[in-house]
Amino acid sequence: MREEILSAAAKRKLFFAPDALEMILSNDHPMEFTNTVFSNLSKNVMFVSKQDVLDCIAGDKVIFESPKEIVPRNKFTSDIHVMEGSDITGESTCEGKINDFAQYFRARFFSLKRLIEKRPDFGRGMDISRAKTLDREVKVVGIVYEKSTTKNGHTMLTIEDDTDTIKVFIAKDSPLSGETFVDDEVIGVLGKPNMQRTMIIPEKIFRPDIPRNHQWEPSDTSSKVAFLSDVHVGSTTFLEKDWERMTAWLRANSEKENINYLVFPGDVVDGIGVFPDQDKELQIADIDDQYARLAEYLKEIPDHIKMVIHPGNHDAARLAEPQPALNKRFTTGFDSNVLLLGNPVYLDIEGRTVLTYHGKGLDDWIAGVQGLTYDNPLAVMRQMCVRRHLAPIYGQRNALAPEKKDYLVMEHVPDIFVTGHVHGAGQEIYNGVRMINASTWQSQTEYQRQHNFNPDPGIMPVVDLGTGRIRMHSFHEEST
Repeated sequence: MREEILSAAAKRKLFFAPDALEMILSNDHPMEFTNTVFSNLSKNVMFVSKQDVLDCIAGDKVIFESPKEIVPRNKFTSDIHVMEGSDITGESTCEGKINDFAQYFRARFFSLKRLIEKRPDFGRGMDISRAKTLDREVKVVGIVYEKSTTKNGHTMLTIEDDTDTIKVFIAKDSPLSGETFVDDEVIGVLGKPNMQRTMIIPEKIFRPDIPRNHQWEPSDTSSKVAFLSDVHVGSTTFLEKDWERMTAWLRANSEKENINYLVFPGDVVDGIGVFPDQDKELQIADIDDQYARLAEYLKEIPDHIKMVIHPGNHDAARLAEPQPALNKRFTTGFDSNVLLLGNPVYLDIEGRTVLTYHGKGLDDWIAGVQGLTYDNPLAVMRQMCVRRHLAPIYGQRNALAPEKKDYLVMEHVPDIFVTGHVHGAGQEIYNGVRMINASTWQSQTEYQRQHNFNPDPGIMPVVDLGTGRIRMHSFHEEST
């Protein structure tokens, strides 16, 4: 290094005094310092003394300090958008007329028929009207209009398409006798008509289902998405301390953990008049004040996190699904990093397809299908995936609006499928789909106590959008 410095000085016709040279060599970056000295010397200087170096130091105090590496932190830019045609907000046209219902069921039938016909083991089906004219094996797709059990224990279905209806007879000793059917689901049937051509004896039943070859393909993103369902702000049972622990954890860890997205799958407030005597369980008895308090709570969440909120059955939105986004009247206090959408809705988050649905349809599944319970919402979600419909049973507890298209059809195969509503917490993978029931921020209510239902509160599921790994972060006081 000494020779390099002397050579550089000689090119400039400069000579260093020995003590000046030793001072330069004592710097952590002598060559850079030498160039700094050169640039600060007077033009008529030939011999560089120690004093010349000291004068240079006096003009630039940081010359002898080791420079600190400055690593700029790039501002995170979110990559999230609503998948086209999946949000009812601004698109609702139904008036409850007969034609609306007819259009609604036609839309459901043809959407699910297309999914069944995409199956490599099914292919294209024929119209029921044509199948009734043939005495050979047929493939048809129909919506389950009626199901019953004969006095001898056989199962009889009536299915229909846009051309006709036909019965499907499943003998009690058939391999298909263990199949469960729900009203208004769409199925494919492979079988042969009876001699009278009034019914089909099925060999196999096909459902839309999630393809078995669907897999989570790893990506290079480090981002994560978190879910907070059923917050129920305004209730006397809102778990404020759990919430504060969660938001404090986000403020301390969200950047290094790369938690960049947060989805609220409905029931963000407790609402007003949702069930009898609800006023006795309200801490905040005004709906506007509930949303105003929610807005304050959301401000505790770090600004870089993009949030998505859609309604549930406790929110100030129409009860009939699909539900449009919350009215602006209730969201004026929300920050610009909050995206307000309908329920259900498909999101594309950094290339991952996320289906978020509050889950009121769970009620009809559990009431109508033996073996399904509130204790195991993931089993219900599997049935939704198999039938590719969130709430197929029409006319029961869950109100469905007859829109021009059925927004509750699982038209796209999701990478992540999340529900709330039942205040459970769990995760499971079904044919590559990360299924999540996203907990609650409300302790056991009086209604739940009467029905011996124990919620699993204060849990925030987090999914790594790169690897698909799911972590359940608990902030509940009893489990911390």
